[in-house]
Amino acid sequence: MTTTRHDGRSSSALRPISIELGLQSNPEGSVLYRCGGTAVLVAASVAEGSPPWLDEPGHGWLTAEYAMHPRANPERRRRDGRSGRIDGRTAEIQRLIGRALRSCVALERLGDRSITIDCDVLDADGGTRTASVTGGFVATALALDGLRKRGLVGPGILRAPIAAISVGLLEGRPVLDLDYVEDRDAEVDLNVVATDEGALVEVQGTSEGAPVPRAHFDAMVDLALGAMPAIVTEQRRALERAGVDLGRLLG
Repeated sequence: MTTTRHDGRSSSALRPISIELGLQSNPEGSVLYRCGGTAVLVAASVAEGSPPWLDEPGHGWLTAEYAMHPRANPERRRRDGRSGRIDGRTAEIQRLIGRALRSCVALERLGDRSITIDCDVLDADGGTRTASVTGGFVATALALDGLRKRGLVGPGILRAPIAAISVGLLEGRPVLDLDYVEDRDAEVDLNVVATDEGALVEVQGTSEGAPVPRAHFDAMVDLALGAMPAIVTEQRRALERAGVDLGRLLG
């Protein structure tokens, strides 16, 4: 059985991560998140007022939108939503991003405000939804720090840093951070959202063929959780470069 992958990585190796801040001047948080050949532009926008249906005074909300640039893939694809509707895959992904990021924000401390996380995939080489969650956390932290500096939120607005990564089963062995080729060929593909301390937010995935043994599933989740500290370290470093002290948000 091979011990290295087609790009030379070991089974437990992440693709190179790059987090660039401030690409856009208008959003309260702007992040270009890269992992290998995947690049996602993430913008966090803050608006006064909560959704009318929330009906909880002082309680805020966070939601997410996700889209693929027409040339994010080798062949141009039509923009999603031209008919006024988004496809099922897009709806599923943006719900995942929204759920994941809501888990790390103490919305009851946000006040009557809404945060929208826009995730636009510029280059797609696997892991676009996990990149959106991971970059989305950085953009959210930037936006919340702006509110903190204005005295509008205090310590404890963030519960914990979160990140996400894909993991799959290839030739019967767990592999971390799948690129497009691996994702296409994987027997099982999971997307894991968690904290750097190993607390799970969500595990999303399916077997592409035969049912997966519990031992293989557990090994994949363990591999993903083992990568979270390294990813969160990159998030922290990016925020520190921007002058954001996560400790003041976490409380």
